[in-house]
Amino acid sequence: MTRIATINNGAHRSLRVDGRASAAYGDSQRFVQVITGEFAHLVVHYPILLSKDAVTGQFLCGVMLGYDRDENLFLEDWRQGLAYRPLMLQRAPFCAHGKELAIDLDHPRVGVEAGEPLFTDNGHPTQYLESIRQTFRYLQPGLRATKVFVTRLLELKLIEPIDLEVEFDDGSRRDGVGLYTIDQGALGALSDSAVVELHRRGYLRLIDFMIASLKQLPLLTSRKNERLLRGTETLAGLQPAGHG
Repeated sequence: MTRIATINNGAHRSLRVDGRASAAYGDSQRFVQVITGEFAHLVVHYPILLSKDAVTGQFLCGVMLGYDRDENLFLEDWRQGLAYRPLMLQRAPFCAHGKELAIDLDHPRVGVEAGEPLFTDNGHPTQYLESIRQTFRYLQPGLRATKVFVTRLLELKLIEPIDLEVEFDDGSRRDGVGLYTIDQGALGALSDSAVVELHRRGYLRLIDFMIASLKQLPLLTSRKNERLLRGTETLAGLQPAGHG
C-alpha cells in the first residue's frame, strides 16, 4: 500500500525518515537498478549487468548484490560506509511527482523516531532533505540517459545472457538465469564507424566498466561462502555439548 504526498513544510514539519541501509526497509535485494552515471562508483564493488523488467520486459542496468532472492551481501558494508549504495535505494521512500518531490507516507522508513527530520523548526529544508532533492536531480535524467544507452546496445546486438554457474563451498549451485552482459565477441566485430560513434558518445567507457565489473563475480562468490560459513558455525554453536 502506498500513500503518496508532495513534500511541504506545513504538513511534514515534524516528519522523520530513516534513510539508513536496512533489510527491514527493503534494501535486501539481489539485483538493483542503476544509472550509467553511477558506473564509476559501482565497478569497484559489484558486477554491473542487465536484466529484463518483470512488467515491461525492457532491459535495464543494475548491479548484482547476491545470489538468492532477497539477498544483499553488502548491507553491513553500507552501514559502515565501506561501499557505494545505489541511488535507487538511497532515494527511498521518496519519489518524483511531476516536478515535485513526494514521499510514500506508508513506507516503513517514514515516521521512525530515530530518523532524520525533513525540516528545521523554522520550516527550512534540512541537509538530509536537500541531499534527497539533489539525488533526484541526478537520478531522473540519469534514468533517461541509461535507457538510451541500453537501446543502443540492443541495436548493435551487444547484449548476451551471462554464462554464470557457481558452486559454493556447501555444495549448492546457482546460475545467472535472467542476467545479461556485454557480448565481447560482437563488440570486437563492430565496424570502425560504430566504434567511433560509441567512443564519442561516451559509451565505450561505460561498456569497459561493465566488462571490468565481471571481476567482482568471484568476490561476490567469496562473500556468499563467508555467509554460508557463518551460518554453519552458528548452527554448530547451538548444538548441545557432546554433539558434533
